[in-house]
Amino acid sequence: MQRRVLIAAISLLPWLARAQTKASKQAMQYQDQPKDGQTCDTCMQWEPGASAGAPGSCKVVEGPVSPKGWCVAYVKKA
Repeated sequence: MQRRVLIAAISLLPWLARAQTKASKQAMQYQDQPKDGQTCDTCMQWEPGASAGAPGSCKVVEGPVSPKGWCVAYVKKA
């Protein structure tokens, strides 16, 4: 029984690796400008840069992103 569980867990590893990969800017329709007042720095996916106004990162989009950018993954911070 334990061996079956281990084999099943190992078979999930490639899926888990893909699930943790960030999406491209193109796929997420990222742009360096706000959209309808929505900006990256007001999104729950935003990870701030080294200083205020500096590019940061996103939990969803790969690469550096502008604090005043926007993408389709935008979700307003609570």
